[in-house]
Amino acid sequence: MAPDPIVVDCSEVTKVYRQGTQEVHALRGLTLEVATGEFTAICGPSGSGKTTLLNLIGALDRPTSGTIRLEGHDLGAMGQRERSHLRRDRIGFVFQAYNLMPVLTAYENAEMVLALQGAPIPERRERVERLLAEVGLEGLEDRRPDELSGGQQQRVAIARAIASDPAVVLADEPTANLDSENATLLLDIMERQNRERRVTFLFSTHDPRVMERARRIVHVVDGRVESDERA
Repeated sequence: MAPDPIVVDCSEVTKVYRQGTQEVHALRGLTLEVATGEFTAICGPSGSGKTTLLNLIGALDRPTSGTIRLEGHDLGAMGQRERSHLRRDRIGFVFQAYNLMPVLTAYENAEMVLALQGAPIPERRERVERLLAEVGLEGLEDRRPDELSGGQQQRVAIARAIASDPAVVLADEPTANLDSENATLLLDIMERQNRERRVTFLFSTHDPRVMERARRIVHVVDGRVESDERA
């Protein structure tokens, strides 16, 4: 059987920030590959570089040196427009703070990426209604974020993230603001999407609940991969 294709390829990546006259080395020559269909957690203490790494993979920032490729495309060689289209079309995002549009309904938030892509309205409707039902929000499509619980808002964020069939979903501390019941439900949803649809998930987390579910745990310390363990 052929190995799963590599979707994320980070090679000798460094990231240096300036704080006044000081240099902060967030990543120090980090190398990492993530294959299609993985359910992987990047773990480490605060300041270890895990969120910086997700921001670079998500084309939200550029490395100081090294290369990051998504499906073989070198992110560093792309212009702003190309990077914007790549984020829209090939990367799903799930954030700790949900990042839903407050004036839009659950349906409209989940539909947003497909609308930006110009997908036909019937296709958008079928896909969004199906996804909202899969994440347990059937009947709540017309509610705005302030009418939903935190767990429900994060489920809308998951539906939005996977609606366009992205190459990878980047989830930055997705359970941090949730109680145990909602965190468990959220992880059940993401794990089911991973196993049934082979959605690739890459988490940044220090939550033991996420690490227990992950089939691969990459420990990052001081901007370097300290260990890489597979279940």
